[in-house]
Amino acid sequence: MLSTVPGTAPLSESAVLAAIAPEGGRADGGAGDASDTAVRIMLAAADAFAARGFPATTTRDIASRAGLSPAGVYVHFASKEVLLFELSRRGHARARDLLVAAARDADSPTAALRAIVGGFSRWHAEHHQLGRIVQFEFRHLSDEHQAEVLDLRKEIDHVVADVLSAGVATGEFAVDDVRTTALALLSMAIDVARWYSPGSRRTPEAIEAAYGELAVRLVRA
Repeated sequence: MLSTVPGTAPLSESAVLAAIAPEGGRADGGAGDASDTAVRIMLAAADAFAARGFPATTTRDIASRAGLSPAGVYVHFASKEVLLFELSRRGHARARDLLVAAARDADSPTAALRAIVGGFSRWHAEHHQLGRIVQFEFRHLSDEHQAEVLDLRKEIDHVVADVLSAGVATGEFAVDDVRTTALALLSMAIDVARWYSPGSRRTPEAIEAAYGELAVRLVRA
C-alpha cells in the first residue's frame, strides 16, 4: 500500500487502482488532482510515457508533470523503470479483475465471452493511455518485473480459456485450439488501445457491443 502524507492512513490497493484506472476512464484533470503524492507521480509518469515513450522520458519530465522536484520522485520510486512496473502491474490487475467479474456474473459461456471480450475492449478504449503503456512498453521492464507481469497475463489468458472450454463442453462453441483462440480474442481487444482516441466516432460503448458480438461469432458452433 502507498502512503505519502505523514499522519494519514495508507491508501488501499483498491483505492490506488481506482485513482489510476477509474471506472469510465480518467478525467482530464491531470495528475495534479490526485491527493496522494505517489499516485500523482504514477499518473504523471503515465502521461509522460504516453506522450514521449518510456526511453525518451526522464525523471525530470515526470517530476515536472507531478509538480515535484526529481528528488521528490525518488522518495517514492527508485527509478522510472519501477514506475513503469507499478503502472503495468496495477493495470494488468485491474483488467484481470474486470474479466474475472464478467465471467463470474454471466449465466452461460456465450454471455461470459461476450461480456469478457466486450468489456476488455471497452476498458482499452476508456483507458487507452494506460493500455498502451502496459501492453506496448513491456519490453522495458527488468527480467524480474517482466516475470511478475507475465504471471498476471497468464491469469487473464486462463479466464478466457476457461470460458472457451466451458462453451466447448456445452456445445455452444466450436474451438479446436482453446489457448490460441483465447490469445487471438484478447489481442483483438488489446489492440483497441493502439488506435482509439477520444472523440472517435466509435464510442467505448459501441466498441464493447461490436467486439463482444464479434468474439461470439468467431467461436460459435
